[in-house]
Amino acid sequence: MEDRPIVNENATVSVRAEYEQTQIQKILDNLESDLIGLKPVKTRIREIAALLLIDRLRKNVGLTSANPGLHMSFTGSPGTGKTTVALKMADILYKLGYIQKGHLLTVTRDDLVGQYIGHTAPKTKEVLKKAMGGVLFIDEAYYLYKPDNERDYGSEAIEILLQVMENQRDELVVILAGYKDRMDVFYESNPGLASRIANHVHFPDYSPEELLEIGKLMLAEQQYKITAEGESVLLRYITLRKSQPLFANARSMKNALDRARMRQANRIFESSNDINLTKLDLVTLDTTDFLQSRVFSMGESAPVTPAVPVAPAVPVAPAAPVTPAAPDAPKVDAYGWTIY
Repeated sequence: MEDRPIVNENATVSVRAEYEQTQIQKILDNLESDLIGLKPVKTRIREIAALLLIDRLRKNVGLTSANPGLHMSFTGSPGTGKTTVALKMADILYKLGYIQKGHLLTVTRDDLVGQYIGHTAPKTKEVLKKAMGGVLFIDEAYYLYKPDNERDYGSEAIEILLQVMENQRDELVVILAGYKDRMDVFYESNPGLASRIANHVHFPDYSPEELLEIGKLMLAEQQYKITAEGESVLLRYITLRKSQPLFANARSMKNALDRARMRQANRIFESSNDINLTKLDLVTLDTTDFLQSRVFSMGESAPVTPAVPVAPAVPVAPAAPVTPAAPDAPKVDAYGWTIY
């Protein structure tokens, strides 16, 4: 019979002291300040951090418990902060002693699956070897499973991954990420994988107002600013862009600002050759730097000119019936034959 550790009922522990020792609160505060919005995500990460901290305190006073499941699923659209939160999560796990190194390795299907027989296992094992002691973040994980292709080797990578997630869960944490609807199908097709995922975190899309704040932070980091009128135009741009295909939240925001900076540079270059520029000129984006985007021409239709009213038609008397002309008499030649 296995001996259980003796528990001192009078032993005390301090949650605050543990927070300060592990610097978890600092990481959570940084998560709050670094990311706009994402309230449900931040709440879920705090819950996971609290569970792990209490588990650590239980061990400190001699209480035994099964290690909490650490493998995770992050679902949501591109550009919603999944990789950033994964980095924070790796830091939390490292500070609490659940992983040894605390690094994050981000991979996709191409890093794990080979193109011919015997190629997948070495690739997958090499990735797992690099990730050991940290967090393996598999983006667009649903591409690992292609049931329609009998010659696809993604299932081989999944089998190896399953073994490591089960047998070496104290050495590696796996986070699977992708669109929610596709990930749901992926888990339904791989119940063994789904059963090993303890924490599901969904990342909602940003609102236009949140994306505007994200854009302003991005500009501030590069020492740019935007006029009040420019903010209004940028908000209208975001609203239109969200309704168009291939929108990627913060990524699309960054691309839009990069193009606006390019237009600002071109505007200054063409109009200010003989003018001394101020610092304000160099850091300010205005409405023209955004209005040139084709998003406005694609998303906003031109105003329709009202039709000119047409005067009512004047009634016209019906025309008199036309009497058909009588047929001409047949012509004959000198011999009396009819000419046709």
